[in-house]
Amino acid sequence: MTRVFTVSGSIVVGVSPETAFRAVSSPADMGRWSPENRGTTDDGPAGPAVEGSTFVGRNKRGVFRWVTRCRVVAADPGVRFAFRVRAIGVGRPRLRAPIATWEYRFEAVEGGTRVTETWTDDRRAWPAFAARAFDWIVTSGKTFAQFQERNIAITLRNLKRELEHDRAV
Repeated sequence: MTRVFTVSGSIVVGVSPETAFRAVSSPADMGRWSPENRGTTDDGPAGPAVEGSTFVGRNKRGVFRWVTRCRVVAADPGVRFAFRVRAIGVGRPRLRAPIATWEYRFEAVEGGTRVTETWTDDRRAWPAFAARAFDWIVTSGKTFAQFQERNIAITLRNLKRELEHDRAV
């Protein structure tokens, strides 16, 4: 089986691109939508992050918890937000290596904004057999691409529900 390095999903949210960007570009808030991310550590930036800033993300999958050090590589209001995960660990992100890039694009469409979330596997140096074995173990029998497709769909649905609810209130 060929290894898939990038997966995406999109949803139309009934808010402006700027509103969607403000929500997604605040790493501390990501835990409200993501099935795996739990926001950032207390020293993370509040509000929208800017290009070049870093944050430590908190994550949970089942009983497993870990943290990641991330660097924002794009923060174009209403257009694009992206960050790279460059270190991982249990208590602190000690193991440094390219892990993943997450990107969000915002496009004005009829009825609101198309939000596209993309995950890219940056573990390019890993041999395919090692990646498959690791992925199988940590995702309960899936590839990371399959696992992230599910996570992206859940995240986007939750984001839409919250942003449209906030707009209606």
